Amino acid sequence: MSAAPDLDLIALAKDIRARTDRHPPLNTAAIRSIRRDYSRQLKQASPRSVFALARMLLDPPTLVTRFVAYELICPHRPSLASLGKRELAQLGAGMAHWAAVDTFACYLSGPAWRERQIADAVVHRWAKSPDRWWRRAALVSTVPLNNKTRGGSGDAERTLAVSRLLVADRDDMVVKAMSWALRELAKRDPAVVAAFLDEHKDQLAPRVVREVRNKLRTGLKNPRKRS
Repeated sequence: MSAAPDLDLIALAKDIRARTDRHPPLNTAAIRSIRRDYSRQLKQASPRSVFALARMLLDPPTLVTRFVAYELICPHRPSLASLGKRELAQLGAGMAHWAAVDTFACYLSGPAWRERQIADAVVHRWAKSPDRWWRRAALVSTVPLNNKTRGGSGDAERTLAVSRLLVADRDDMVVKAMSWALRELAKRDPAVVAAFLDEHKDQLAPRVVREVRNKLRTGLKNPRKRS
């Protein structure tokens, strides 16, 4: 790559930081509108350039620059199709907030896994990590396997394989992700989820059992009690 594109990427990164560093903070719609401006500029860019810009936004990262970095990659089809375990490890390094993890998993790792760009073993290693955020990422990465609006067509086998690895985890961030993962699969395969609950009801956190059973019975996580 020549020096000129590198300098342009540096300028773009500085411009993005300047536009998103607002007090009070911008809301999601405003940040996404700013991101779209740069997506148009990057439409013909190579995955290498898009990844380079994303890494600049993550050095150092904020929640906003993580969101923008991940959103720049997600709609850029050549970049999304180029994601592998190396790129995901770089892009996910240092995650320390549920919003960062969920954006990473729903926009990047989940779609890459769904398309078999990374092996199941990669996500299973995340599930066994001592880092709570990578364990959460493993579970949330199942959401794009099953969520229709995110391109999922349903994958009970891969979803439950990760769920079994974390069935006894009591970290609150992991428990909430477990509930989400199973509720998402329940839309596709309620019988399989019901059987999983019956098999692991004594290991799963009570919150997971309650919310997923509510979903299976009523279609809602927390249905209001009728007077």
